[in-house]
Amino acid sequence: MWTLGDVELESRLLVGSALYPSPEIMTSAVRASGAQVVTVALRRQMPAQKSGEGFWDLIRRLDVHVLPNTAGCRTVKEAVATAQMARELFETSWIKLEVIGDDYTLQPDPLGLVEAAAILTKEGFEVFPYTTEDLVVANRLLEAGCRILMPWGSPIGSGRGLMNPYLLETMRARLPDATLIVDAGIGKPSDAARAMELGCDAVLINSAIALADEPVRMGEAFGKAVAAGRMGYEAGMMQERETASPSTPVVGTPFWHMDGH
Repeated sequence: MWTLGDVELESRLLVGSALYPSPEIMTSAVRASGAQVVTVALRRQMPAQKSGEGFWDLIRRLDVHVLPNTAGCRTVKEAVATAQMARELFETSWIKLEVIGDDYTLQPDPLGLVEAAAILTKEGFEVFPYTTEDLVVANRLLEAGCRILMPWGSPIGSGRGLMNPYLLETMRARLPDATLIVDAGIGKPSDAARAMELGCDAVLINSAIALADEPVRMGEAFGKAVAAGRMGYEAGMMQERETASPSTPVVGTPFWHMDGH
């Protein structure tokens, strides 16, 4: 068990709800992954409107925690308004905060992100800010009242994995009390396992599951990879060495001979 915000969870995998071939495959993939938190883009699905009722019914039947996001927002005003609407519609104070600053990389705008986070935390939101692995920005977000940080692995939807594991590891070491969830760019189960081995608390996956040839099997694979990576981190992995070291020492070790002597 671990705590996300004020909620106790078993799975450390969060999944997105976009891009799946069908809503039915999405629900099956979520169940196969074991994820207990699902992100929902407010702009795409509006539970108060008929166009989103079927989708919203599927989400409710999954019995998961919903994490609305401000996907597509490019200004502080837009992101704050979207978050306020999400709290009313989804009846949750959780919000994945996105304030996009570059259309090509979809890199977050650090200044707008910190400003919006400060506004929303004062309004009682549990803010999940989508940020880069920049340590200075991370500290500003914590000062703004965030307890959770969502640094990217690489640009959204790129599948390039962890571009800078060193900085993610540095964030873990320097911010021991913050909850770190790697979000964006993870393309393979091994990428997710690596993020967990670095000490991150969880990962959020969407495209890598939804766009797989078999999303349901891929969801299961990511669930197992996240669990394995976390187990390895907690067990204490061996340190890398510059030279070889025999796994079976020979000095002072008796040898068995075929003749029994």
